[in-house]
Amino acid sequence: MQDLVEWSIHIATQCLGGAGLERRWRHVQAVGARAHQLCFAVADDEQDVLIAAAWLHDVGYAPTIAHTGLHSLDGARYLDRVGLPRRVTALVAHHTGARFEAARRGLAAELDAYEREDGPLADALTTADLTIGPSGQPVSAQERIAEILTRYAPDSPVHQAIAEGRQLLLAAVERVDARVRHPETGASVSAGRGPAAVGADPGGVGSVGSAGRKRT
Repeated sequence: MQDLVEWSIHIATQCLGGAGLERRWRHVQAVGARAHQLCFAVADDEQDVLIAAAWLHDVGYAPTIAHTGLHSLDGARYLDRVGLPRRVTALVAHHTGARFEAARRGLAAELDAYEREDGPLADALTTADLTIGPSGQPVSAQERIAEILTRYAPDSPVHQAIAEGRQLLLAAVERVDARVRHPETGASVSAGRGPAAVGADPGGVGSVGSAGRKRT
C-alpha cells in the first residue's frame, strides 16, 4: 500500500489546499508538523497513524465534503470512502473531543459508529491540534481553547462542546507532556526512543530537537 503519511498528505492537499481555505490549510500543515514532533509520545508502530490522522483531521471542512455540520464526522466518512485505514478514520471522527459537539448537533449515534479510543495516540492527536492556532501559529492549549470560545458565540455547538470538554482536553495535553518529557515512565513509548533534546515550547509540551518517525 502507498505510504500512509504520503497518501494522507496528498488527500489533505486535494481537500484543503485550494483557494478559500488558506487559513485552515495553514493550521492543518502545522498540526501535521506538530504531530511529527510528538511521535515520541506514541509507540513506534503508531507514529505513521498519528501523523496521518493529524494531516487529515480537518478534511471535513472542505465544501465538497461538509454535510452534517460536524466536520470530524464528515471527514471520517469521506476517508472511509477513499479507503483510509479504519483506525485513522476513527481518530479523525473523534479528534479533540468531537463527541461533545456531536451530542449538541444530535449526531452522537452517527459518531458512535466509529470506535473511540482513549490512550496515547488519541492524546497526541488532541495535543497537536490544540497547540497550533487557527493560522498555523504555535500556542498553548489554554490559549487555543480561549480563542475558540471567543471565536464562536456562546450558543454555538462548538463553543458549548469546548467549554464542556475543556478539562478533559487539557488533561490529554498534560499526559502527552509527561510522556514526552519522561518517556521512561510511559509504557506506550518504546525503550530508547526518548527525545534527544527537550525544552519548553509555546504549546506547553516539550518540543523534540530532532524529532522524527522511526522508519522500519
